[in-house]
Amino acid sequence: MNVETNGYAVIPRAHRVLDCTDLLCPLPVIHTSRAIREIEVGQILHLIATDPGAPMDMRAWSRMTGNTLLDAHEQDGVYHFYFERMK
Repeated sequence: MNVETNGYAVIPRAHRVLDCTDLLCPLPVIHTSRAIREIEVGQILHLIATDPGAPMDMRAWSRMTGNTLLDAHEQDGVYHFYFERMK
């Protein structure tokens, strides 16, 4: 797996970046559901969000869809999620 560093941790290199900055629930979930279908199984989607509810929402989305949440972190009020498409 390709990785890069954000200065704090090693994170997966994404095949696609989805910027949901300034969007509130349910839009990040809806956009993530669409974007994950546009990448191949095994590829990685990097979601960027600022919605304070995104950490809870995206963890639930991962459990419900079966797509693996590889990494989730917050940096300066911006949330970063890395999902691997599983099916």
